Amino acid sequence: MGASFRQWLREHREQFHDDGPKRCAMHGAYTAFLGGWYTLTSRRPIGRNVYEEEWDLLVVLDACRVDVLEAVADDYDFVDSIDRVLSVGSHSREWLAGTFTDDWRNEIARTAMVTGNGHTQAVFFDDEFPPKETVPFCRPNWNVVDGDDFGHLEMVWQDDHPEGYGVPPRSITDRTIEAGREGSHDRLIAHYMQPHIPYIAEAMREDREPTEDEARGWKRLESGDLDADTHWDLYEANLRFVLDEVDLLLENVDAERVAITADHGNAFGEWGAYGHPEGFLHPDVRVVPWVEASASDTGSHTPDDRERDTVDTSVEEHLEALGYA
Repeated sequence: MGASFRQWLREHREQFHDDGPKRCAMHGAYTAFLGGWYTLTSRRPIGRNVYEEEWDLLVVLDACRVDVLEAVADDYDFVDSIDRVLSVGSHSREWLAGTFTDDWRNEIARTAMVTGNGHTQAVFFDDEFPPKETVPFCRPNWNVVDGDDFGHLEMVWQDDHPEGYGVPPRSITDRTIEAGREGSHDRLIAHYMQPHIPYIAEAMREDREPTEDEARGWKRLESGDLDADTHWDLYEANLRFVLDEVDLLLENVDAERVAITADHGNAFGEWGAYGHPEGFLHPDVRVVPWVEASASDTGSHTPDDRERDTVDTSVEEHLEALGYA
């Protein structure tokens, strides 16, 4: 182990030098914590797996905080009450690895998943599991299914990713409606990327590129270039933007049991953190909403069969647009 640890130090020496002694120590301690955390949780996940619940349609709002959803709930008839549940992850890759496991293989085989989250490539096809950085005593043992094990897996970020916007919520709405009307799967998942950055609500409505504040969101808050109230408003607007799409979705799919939740929340400075670090235990990141509703296809919306408004986007470029740089 001594040789392995020395190798690990050599690989991280440049980062330690650049970050300074205090940050170096904090980074090293947190990386060590993740080693133990994933050694444990890859074998015994901590949190509620969505497959433990009964639902026909699962709507995932990426990086949705419970308190912000509570703040806007009265404006949406389908949000009757909001429960709080402990997610199996504080980061999308952690949530994917902890949710879609071999224990639920039969259920996953009967699931159609429409997702805008590029971490699906890493987890389901490239076998790149948490943690992002490892230490010698990290021995994770993830038991994750492959992408081919889904009844249907549609990774929308691959072919509908307008530059500057990430994956717009209408893209997920349309593809999910198509999957619901054309497929025969027992379960359907729609994974929207909002309210995660970039905060595109006003930019899309005004047909313009996102501003620096909208594109970088909480990263600007962290650097002190964006005040807390303005950031909160941008995040809330992005949440409303996607909830409007969920409202449309629920009018155009048949699902007696609908659950609306998040993969993780988002920190806005709690415990000195911003975003949603992997293995992070603060409740604003690890505790997510759980809303139960129903859906009925009224035929009020026909998905746009336009040619997708795309750029040639790699998974690295897609994740960079979401702030994973």
